[in-house]
Amino acid sequence: MAKALVLEEKDKLALRDIELNESLGPDDVRIAIDTVGVCGSDVHYYTHGKIGPFVVNDPMVLGHEAAGVISEVGGNVSHLSVGDRVVMEPGIPKMDSKASKLGVYNVDPDVQFWATPPVHGCLTPSVVHPAAFTYRIPDHVSFAEGAMVEPFAIGMQAAARAKIKPGDVAFVAGAGPIGIMVALAALAGGCAKVFISDLVEEKLSVATRYDNIEPILIGRDNPAGVLRSATEGWGADVVFECAGAAASIRSALEVVAPAGCVVWVGMPVDPVPVDIVLAQSKEIRMETVFRYANMYDRAIALLSSGKVDLKPLISETFSFEDSIKAFDRAVEARPTDVKIQIRMDGS
Repeated sequence: MAKALVLEEKDKLALRDIELNESLGPDDVRIAIDTVGVCGSDVHYYTHGKIGPFVVNDPMVLGHEAAGVISEVGGNVSHLSVGDRVVMEPGIPKMDSKASKLGVYNVDPDVQFWATPPVHGCLTPSVVHPAAFTYRIPDHVSFAEGAMVEPFAIGMQAAARAKIKPGDVAFVAGAGPIGIMVALAALAGGCAKVFISDLVEEKLSVATRYDNIEPILIGRDNPAGVLRSATEGWGADVVFECAGAAASIRSALEVVAPAGCVVWVGMPVDPVPVDIVLAQSKEIRMETVFRYANMYDRAIALLSSGKVDLKPLISETFSFEDSIKAFDRAVEARPTDVKIQIRMDGS
């Protein structure tokens, strides 16, 4: 039995003992968890009990953004050692699946992803995880920063799909945690400037703490007009739609430059219309993002280099004993909050 933060059912969390599979296989490592981030999907399961076809029918341990220290290694593991500071990629595919063989294991239909029903997450003091999806972080990268690698990997996936060219101008729709991560990844990937839009001015103020990120307040500013003015009428070379709202999806096609690229990152709750004729008339390229593949190493490298600083995005840290308070804080969705984290030792 292990103590964990358990989603019993919609709107009901408990910090209690639960039976978890803690057996260590030869290709696994055991990790003492230090820090776990609270993701929007965790909160959505808490408040809605489901995301699309994934329904919480049985108690489930939450959490999938984590960092910790290896406490035990399996017999076949040679590249990791006890005491290594690590982060864990939460989606485990079938290694012999066609998706894995093609290098796109994130779209393996049988992927087992932490805190996605019926798979338990990592908000518990110790977890067992495949060594192949466990990555060492250097000493100068904190556990709090390490726990940010998972959402930053989504930004990295989006930037990679965009095939950014040095000097590109980008537009990001939505200044939530993922939108900001995408903006930072786009800058790291070579964009000269990123414009980011949102309905909430406080969210934009968080994003624009960073150099070369410019705000567009929806309701006051028109994204297409701002981008035309900034690019001599051309538009954004790359557009990242991170809000998943019908209005911003329409706006994405208006903002993008001819022969530009739109990357769909946000996930609408319901199907939305897309103006295909407008897209055709500009001959734009469209890309989609679902989680990430082969991005953890790159994300860690950027954090290690100091070229990307995610520390300002950590809004509040709670102790493990206050995990329910942490989730209730996340449910509040304060406009200046980006990432709530939980520290297992409470310090």
